[in-house]
Amino acid sequence: MKINEMFLSIQGEGIQSGLPTFFIRTTGCNLRCSYCDTKYAYSQGREMNIDKILNQIQNQPFKIVCLTGGEPLLQKDAKVLIRELVKNGYFVDIETNGSIDLRNFPKSKQILYSMDIKCPSSGFANKMLLDNLRYLTKNDQVKFIVVDIKDYNFAKKIIIEKKLINKTNVIITPVGGVNCQWIVTKILKDGLNVRIGLQIHKVIFGPKKRGV
Repeated sequence: MKINEMFLSIQGEGIQSGLPTFFIRTTGCNLRCSYCDTKYAYSQGREMNIDKILNQIQNQPFKIVCLTGGEPLLQKDAKVLIRELVKNGYFVDIETNGSIDLRNFPKSKQILYSMDIKCPSSGFANKMLLDNLRYLTKNDQVKFIVVDIKDYNFAKKIIIEKKLINKTNVIITPVGGVNCQWIVTKILKDGLNVRIGLQIHKVIFGPKKRGV
């Protein structure tokens, strides 16, 4: 696998927010979202085998591992790594960009699929595989990153039409992960029973720090 970086921090977003987590950031992504904050993961990285990755994970005291990117499910050994982590008793949080077919990837109560649905401002709303929603459960989550009211209305339409609130955890996050007052106002006005997602690692460490 081609790995961009690995580090121990706290999960900054989603339903696992605040929990100590070991992050594995893979290299490579098939999308180029307009607001991407991990462009350094497009190509930077080094090849590592599964055993070496597992050895580094086992040297830390926590049992949550987050596979992120880039797009981790593009890695040819992603399924092998996920299964090995589950077998070794880890809870695996998989952050995927919504364009990868999830049907053949491992399923387990020890796995959380965190699937983005890209809104229009990303430039890649037309690349989303909404059929993936059938594979998500209450153990998983769907995230919408919104820039403006057009994005918010796009997210709201999908949430309602696909009845996502009944299927999985739904999170709306402002681009940049912090400025969300206007989104809160809209959610309350619209009676939309979803979570607001802040990126608390950016609050704690600053918006540009890597490896956190």
